[in-house]
Amino acid sequence: MNRAQREAAARGIMAQSPPRVPPELYADVVRRGARALRRRRAARRLLWLALTAVAVAFAVWALHVRPWVEPPSETTPPVTGWETW
Repeated sequence: MNRAQREAAARGIMAQSPPRVPPELYADVVRRGARALRRRRAARRLLWLALTAVAVAFAVWALHVRPWVEPPSETTPPVTGWETW
């Protein structure tokens, strides 16, 4: 079968009417699609809940630890004995 014959066969197949879909298949497809949408919606809500929990945990940690404050210097030794003069 050469290219022209393959193209003619493809045109003949595309010119035919599409096959009939059984009516009971429609209800099954709608049910599966609704289930997939519910799962996707639940997964999205779970991810947003996890992201919110992480953001709150980070905010609580940051307020408690205060990483933006510079720690006190520990390089200078304490001065002792100068009060006795």
